[in-house]
Amino acid sequence: MRCPKCSSIEIKVLDTRTGKNETSIRRRRECLNCGYRFTTIEEVLRADLQVVKRDGRREDFDRAKMLGGLKKAVEKRPIDVMQIEMMIADVLASLEKEFDHEIPAHAIGEQIMLRLKHLDQIAYVRYASVYKDFRDLAELAKEINELKASTEDAQA
Repeated sequence: MRCPKCSSIEIKVLDTRTGKNETSIRRRRECLNCGYRFTTIEEVLRADLQVVKRDGRREDFDRAKMLGGLKKAVEKRPIDVMQIEMMIADVLASLEKEFDHEIPAHAIGEQIMLRLKHLDQIAYVRYASVYKDFRDLAELAKEINELKASTEDAQA
């Protein structure tokens, strides 16, 4: 690994901690050449995961794509990046327990929606509007009414 400031390979690890989601390791490092300090995060590569699309195509799992979709759904909502990161880790852990190497795209969407429903209802509706591909306002209204009913049932 090279220093991001001076490109030296003379780096030492100052501190190592388990990430908050317990699926990563954070390391605080220092460049012995210029003294610059930086943090790295190590995670298990999930390169062998394939997403099976609705039309049967398969593509490599892309964590950045999941993160991008979630960021759009939670934009301007009181949700921080760490909550999103933990949600992604939870979704991946759940999917890896249920499936081997091929994960149906609908399973990813359902897992995300399940968690968003409990985290932020506006983000849930935003995500659902893309995931469920509503054809008109009536379908969107039906989803919102179902969400309201489930919330009222949970509070009763």
